[in-house]
Amino acid sequence: MNMEYRRLGNSGLYVSALSFGSWVTFGNQVDDTLGIDMLRTAYENGINFFDNAEVYAHGKSEEIMGNALAKLGWSRDTYTVSSKVMWGGSKPTQRGLNRKHIFDACHAAMKRLRVDYLDLYFCHRPDLRTPIEETVRAMSDLVSQGKVMYWGTSEWSAAQLNEAHGIARELGLHPPTMEQPEYNLLKRDKVEGEYAPLYGRGLGTTIWSPLASGILTGKYSKGIPDDSRMNLPGYEWLRKKVETPEGRRQIEIAGKLQAIADELETSLACMAVAWCLKNPNVSTVILGASRLSQLEENLKSLEVVPKLTDEVMGRIEEIVANKPKPPTDWLA
Repeated sequence: MNMEYRRLGNSGLYVSALSFGSWVTFGNQVDDTLGIDMLRTAYENGINFFDNAEVYAHGKSEEIMGNALAKLGWSRDTYTVSSKVMWGGSKPTQRGLNRKHIFDACHAAMKRLRVDYLDLYFCHRPDLRTPIEETVRAMSDLVSQGKVMYWGTSEWSAAQLNEAHGIARELGLHPPTMEQPEYNLLKRDKVEGEYAPLYGRGLGTTIWSPLASGILTGKYSKGIPDDSRMNLPGYEWLRKKVETPEGRRQIEIAGKLQAIADELETSLACMAVAWCLKNPNVSTVILGASRLSQLEENLKSLEVVPKLTDEVMGRIEEIVANKPKPPTDWLA
């Protein structure tokens, strides 16, 4: 497989079109040994971006990834690693995007990941209790200090991103380079709708949940498997979401999409990831896996992209029927 590399927004950094993340899996379903095997497999197939966060398994996820990075001993200039800041603990000073927590969380993440700096650092969600200017100043200072190379956001609104950029521009600070939104065949509103005006300014996207928490693998068509993440403690909310009428409707959509994947002689998961890769505004698609075989299968997604012709994309569009409406041209 030949990996594709895409520019991260308007920065000069190129990240692999497929990246590897640890949400849910590391610390819950993936231990140190499997973590090493997964990172090695990803890296040997051209992946150069590994995504993490302080809240994943309460820091254990970063420790497992850090141990793997140390064991594998790759040259630090051959890969990028990220963390996210928002939920570091239960005490008031361990949460949010205030200056203190941002600095404390950054140093803690570097220690767990066993690196001297973070390539990418994300504000995991917007913090309505902290002025955006305080957050922008703190993140920009980390960049100036060389502890972070690029900073970004996750699930911020376009208005919040515009405000952050405006503050950075006015004060001569480092602006956010990328946004990490959920994006898949079942959830397209932000990436294709709300953020559309921001791409011309150079916004990069590192999208998560390309398989809609497993719905777009087709594995829930006969119920929730025993080894599903939805049966993990703390993820009951995910199970409840799937068991709603909307969740059942999405499972039915996945069943219809499976027929197209069968015609393309690929898995539904690979087709779903390839569909995300077709979007030129997607910098990288973050893969997740609880088993090595899952990762190996999803790495084949790049080979499926050429199969998604205009005709196939049109058929997919008819099934999902959720394309965001473009802005109204009132002069037309």
